[in-house]
Amino acid sequence: MTDNWADFEKAEPEFSEAVRARFAAYPHHVLATLRKDGSPRLTGLNVEIRGGELWLGMMPGSLKAQDLRRDPRFALHSNPGPDDTMPEGDVRISGRAVEVTEPPELHRYAEEAEESGEVHPGHVFRTELTEVVRITVDQDADELVVTTWRPGTPTRTLRRGNDEEPAREAPESSGA
Repeated sequence: MTDNWADFEKAEPEFSEAVRARFAAYPHHVLATLRKDGSPRLTGLNVEIRGGELWLGMMPGSLKAQDLRRDPRFALHSNPGPDDTMPEGDVRISGRAVEVTEPPELHRYAEEAEESGEVHPGHVFRTELTEVVRITVDQDADELVVTTWRPGTPTRTLRRGNDEEPAREAPESSGA
């Protein structure tokens, strides 16, 4: 099951806002795609969240665009920031990228990009989300807090300490 960004926002408004803020903190993030031979390709990428969609834009003929045309699965990792503190956590989004090729939709995208001062890329992909994960550190408890959303399922939060104990379900289900 896949959903777009608007579906994620509707299902989990607080969690989606925290994820949006994490991606807005830095302009450049890391995209993972699959090469022809099935091995991973990691590349830098600017992303946009607007109009209820998470958009991936790429230069004409880019290898990552070719990868997504062949196999639409992707993982997008937020920029970790300038040091190892990551006060707003670490975010990863997985899903499928669908290339937008219809002239009216491309024209609308280009107009919106121009209005916001962005350069229109050669390839535009909208995304279908299959998983959103945010990892934060609870300094007081010295634990990792892993919050996961998948379409059609309740958001799940696990807590894990710095020991060999298995992760445990957190009592609250809020992802924010």
